[in-house]
Amino acid sequence: MNAIESLRRIAAALAFTLGAAGAAQADATITIVNQNAPGVGFNDPTPVKPIGGNRGRTLGEQRLIAFQHAANIWGRTLDSTVPVRIGAAFVPLACTASGAVLGSAGAYEIWTDFPNAPRANTWYPAALASKLARADLTTPTDPHIIARFNSRLGLFPDCLPGTGFYLGLDNRAGDQIDLVTVLLHEMAHGLGFQTFTDDETGQLFFGIPSVWDYHLVDNRNNTPWVALTDAQRAASAITWRGLSWDGPNVNAAVPQVLGPRTNLNIGGANAGSAAGNYFVGDASFGSPAGRRTVSGQLMQVIDQANGTGLACSPLSADNVKAVRNNIALVDRGNCDFVTKARNVQAAGAIGMVVVDNVPGEVAGLSGTDLSIRIPSVRITLADGNTIKAVLKKCSCNTSGVIATIGPDRTRLAGTDEQRRILMYTPSTNVPGSSVSHYTTEATPNQLMEPSINSDLRHAVKPPRDLTFPLLRDIGW
Repeated sequence: MNAIESLRRIAAALAFTLGAAGAAQADATITIVNQNAPGVGFNDPTPVKPIGGNRGRTLGEQRLIAFQHAANIWGRTLDSTVPVRIGAAFVPLACTASGAVLGSAGAYEIWTDFPNAPRANTWYPAALASKLARADLTTPTDPHIIARFNSRLGLFPDCLPGTGFYLGLDNRAGDQIDLVTVLLHEMAHGLGFQTFTDDETGQLFFGIPSVWDYHLVDNRNNTPWVALTDAQRAASAITWRGLSWDGPNVNAAVPQVLGPRTNLNIGGANAGSAAGNYFVGDASFGSPAGRRTVSGQLMQVIDQANGTGLACSPLSADNVKAVRNNIALVDRGNCDFVTKARNVQAAGAIGMVVVDNVPGEVAGLSGTDLSIRIPSVRITLADGNTIKAVLKKCSCNTSGVIATIGPDRTRLAGTDEQRRILMYTPSTNVPGSSVSHYTTEATPNQLMEPSINSDLRHAVKPPRDLTFPLLRDIGW
């Protein structure tokens, strides 16, 4: 029996970017161990008003209540006779006026060859190893999971001012960041939603695979990660749509949870070399693009000297004339996605296609605005440039390029050809995000995508979410 302690490198990497308390008494007992010093974090005495079902009277008390609420959700979901301890604290983390690390969490220890281990010579996170061993394998004073969250978020001018944690329990965060959602995500990492294999080099931790690696497959050759070489693992981790999860519980739940893939088709008399189908990212606002089909001429908004269109302010008369009763093509940048959608909708557009402004894979459109009714999707910079090339040949008032946004009912969103959910594998490795998250192409958005989405609910299992089925695949 071996243990590798203090996995702070792994725990700190699994981060969202953008005295003991009580326990969750249910199928599993989860205890939050307060690791903050007096006067800060969970012990911050700043007075606050109750919000969204959270009746704490100080900032520290509300933080602890939100933590316990998330622990209760996982406690009602999991099954273990061994209590799980989460060593938690609010501390200053990296942030600027425009971006911040929200938090991080991961297994504090990992174990192999413990009593009742389902697989020999395989790493398991401490909480799961203890469940399977039916005995606490860790030192009683040590946590199974270590978690750190940003104490400065939204409270200082150099740390996303105005966008702090929402501490309510009712999932009504609005423009704030829902802390309970972030906690559910990070706790899942600590429970085992992570590999201990280096996703950048492909090297096994101390030459031993993680239980995760047996279910992660390179879908180009249908080979599990555990059977690949280091170089092959490293290559698959930066192959867009190249890695899938192949576990019986997730595979069975995928059709219950995921909806049809949204497709963008470009056709029409002037489509030329741009004709064809395109992968898109869905919006969390407006009419769901994967539920109904919208078709019309694709017209480019142009409001910048360089020929791009940001649609960050009400459209000019010429742009209104171009997009009215058509689908507007706009560029990412300078303002949020809902502002762009609001402006093109006000101009009479029936849909919006956003072209990314940096190379990479498709991603969704975040934001919330109940007044937006049109469907919106996002395409890659490369695909946007292909489409723009044919639009340059068109007049200001007509394009002859037809865009059709709608569901592809032959495919489920975020899955491979065998209907297995894809993992997050951008072409440039993102430490702490690559491999140990689900794809951003899943619809509805999943809790374990690398970025928080405003349409997430406090759900961890079907019919809404695929987090718990994956944990079951690894032994929970």
